[in-house]
Amino acid sequence: MTSAGKKFLSDWLGGLGRFGLLVQESLASLFTFKIAGRDLLHQMHFIGVKSQSVVLITGAFTGMVLAAQTYFQFHKINMDTATLALVGVSMCSELGPVLTGLMVAGRVGAAIAAELGTMRVTEQIDALRTLATHPVDYLVVPRLLGAVLVMPALTAEAIAIGIGAGYVVGVFLLGIDPAYSWYNMLRYTSAADLAIGIIKGVVFGGIVAIIGCYKGIHCDEGAEGVGHAATEAVVFASITILISNFFLTLMLGKLLHGT
Repeated sequence: MTSAGKKFLSDWLGGLGRFGLLVQESLASLFTFKIAGRDLLHQMHFIGVKSQSVVLITGAFTGMVLAAQTYFQFHKINMDTATLALVGVSMCSELGPVLTGLMVAGRVGAAIAAELGTMRVTEQIDALRTLATHPVDYLVVPRLLGAVLVMPALTAEAIAIGIGAGYVVGVFLLGIDPAYSWYNMLRYTSAADLAIGIIKGVVFGGIVAIIGCYKGIHCDEGAEGVGHAATEAVVFASITILISNFFLTLMLGKLLHGT
């Protein structure tokens, strides 16, 4: 192996080790309840309330386009009333949590990385240590717990608005029978599909927060380092969400659907 390859492998393994230590410290701090309620509420407001607009818009138009595309294909085989059933299953178990996670990663992940990166560059994190305040307790845990708590609610909102928007498009624009459409949606969309989406929302919230915190705390010096940290937080969080979604789908599908 060349020296460049060895350096890349060493840096990658070192970064993975630092990330693992951050996760370990965050979980240990989380279970010691060293969290200020005011900080937690602030993060829940920042991550949850301020992300509602982008999540609702994304969920609504995803449900609308999914209903339209499904109808165009199902209409060929006279399965118009099954359109909303597919929209319901897709929004609950896949599109709702995944798109919510990606939107929150783009908005919140970058903000967390930039905020903590600026604190690192200006040596505020070092100042916390001199004041006997653990940066993980004060900076990481409120963001991690706040994201984990609000992401299921954001996911549920995206699912509900997506199904509702799909219903409006299917019934009022495409002329699908409303009674049979709603009946088939309720028949084929099970509680397990919704549970899968909510569980994915919890996991994706943790991914966005912990990666954003890691990139911010370990960013390079200067304004350029902060910018790189914010960009990498979004990219790595989005990739991790997409990869983990596959394994969660297999695992939760076998567990909750019994297949």
